[in-house]
Amino acid sequence: MQPPSAETLAHTPIDVHWIEGQTFEAGRPHGPKARLDGEAQSAPSPFDMLLAAIASCAAVDVVSILAKQRTPVQALGVRVEAHRVDSTPRRLAAAILHFRITAPGTTVERAARAVELSVTKYCSVRSSLATDAPVTWTVDLGA
Repeated sequence: MQPPSAETLAHTPIDVHWIEGQTFEAGRPHGPKARLDGEAQSAPSPFDMLLAAIASCAAVDVVSILAKQRTPVQALGVRVEAHRVDSTPRRLAAAILHFRITAPGTTVERAARAVELSVTKYCSVRSSLATDAPVTWTVDLGA
């Protein structure tokens, strides 16, 4: 398999540096860094960060969609429940994103539609996962 050409690489590279043990630091060459711990003792594990990436990618879209609907978000949280396959590699088998959204003026239907559009159409992280790893969601409007 040929490596991608420079024309197909449109995103800034990410550098990962080993710190010690199972701990690494990752980020753009001259940007902020995130610490990862393969054992999830001193920092989130790489798998934890994948789940955080799915949730935050979807959340960015939801905030944008609700703002366009003139019901700006005042608060938003996402809890991710994930299931992994038992065999190696222990990849994502399925995930459920539980959204808790406070956006005065919106309805559960509009918020749920914003989440659906994000997860099924706009979230590039979700779209990058294996198609046989379903990602579903729930929506709860805060007071």
